[in-house]
Amino acid sequence: MIAADERVAAGMREMLAARDARLRAGERQIGWKLGFGAPGALEALSIDRPLVGFLTEGGLVDDGATVPVGAWTGPVLEPEIGAHLARDVAPGASWADVRDAIAGLSAVIELADVDGPRDDVRAILASNIFHRHVILGPVQAGRATAAGIDGRVLRDGEEIAVAPDPSALTGELVEIVRLTAELLGAHGEGLSAGEVVITGSIVPGQPIAPGQRLEVELGPLGALSVGVA
Repeated sequence: MIAADERVAAGMREMLAARDARLRAGERQIGWKLGFGAPGALEALSIDRPLVGFLTEGGLVDDGATVPVGAWTGPVLEPEIGAHLARDVAPGASWADVRDAIAGLSAVIELADVDGPRDDVRAILASNIFHRHVILGPVQAGRATAAGIDGRVLRDGEEIAVAPDPSALTGELVEIVRLTAELLGAHGEGLSAGEVVITGSIVPGQPIAPGQRLEVELGPLGALSVGVA
């Protein structure tokens, strides 16, 4: 089980210590982020579920905003689905309990800066999985799975990536939230009502560069955009 992996244990300790420092400085945690959950990444890292990082309100960006990335090492955009929790999810919760805890889903844009190794589990976690910013769309209540959702990414109006089946890269949404609750529980944390879990990129991360405008369309969940400078 991934929770027994010393690479994960060490990385989680460093990541949570960084999170705690931000909370002491006055930031508010808004949820969690998943990464490296694609089948190829799971195999390459010898892990059995996505890695987990944290989200704070300091990283929130408004839809349509422009974000400076010129000083970043490896800026990428990731289109994701956010699962918004109406109830706590305990470690060991059943699939049905997790599904019932999800109040709804939203479109998400995550901006990351891949500025470290992609093959070192501890380092990836310690970096909070390269997270920099997140844009959260309106919540569509009553949805708890990715069924019927597809996605695409446009750069300056031109389609550059499509995802007819978001679960192909992320895994089944309810199940990965359930596995996340298990992992967090093993490290003294949990999924709480009011939090959002952004469930991993539905296409490979898209490299971005200053001067571009990116749009993400996620079927019935709506569309989001961001400029980069």
